[in-house]
Amino acid sequence: MSSEPAPISDAARHALEQELADLRTERRTVAATLQDSGSDVGDSADEADELLRADQLQRLDARIEALTTRLSRADVAGPPPTDLVGVGSTVAVRFGDGTAETFQIGETAEELDPRLVTADSPLGRALLGHRPGDTVTYETPEGPATAVVVSLG
Repeated sequence: MSSEPAPISDAARHALEQELADLRTERRTVAATLQDSGSDVGDSADEADELLRADQLQRLDARIEALTTRLSRADVAGPPPTDLVGVGSTVAVRFGDGTAETFQIGETAEELDPRLVTADSPLGRALLGHRPGDTVTYETPEGPATAVVVSLG
């Protein structure tokens, strides 16, 4: 994750804060089951269950840490800029192979939406801060690729 503050809307901040609160509640529940079962001497099935809960606790801790970091580094996203690509912008691009697409630069992808490019994706990061006419380079699984910012709107 970049050390630069990433813009975030009030709605996205609220959704992340709600997820964080839910995860903390779930963590307390899982941690309580670990403490309760620690006094009993059980069989191998009990030990396996204990290991599963410990693994779940580690995954919850990792997600809580990631959300806490994201929220602490987040800047407030104002309205999208009109002259530069920013979070919330709708941008038309032409790729190196000649195809053209129009995308919206979003903060997070809540569902699969082919018209949304997240600001932290390789293409999204490359487009941020550019103007129509600019050529950007970004990484794909197949290697470097280019796109030209055609228009904003």
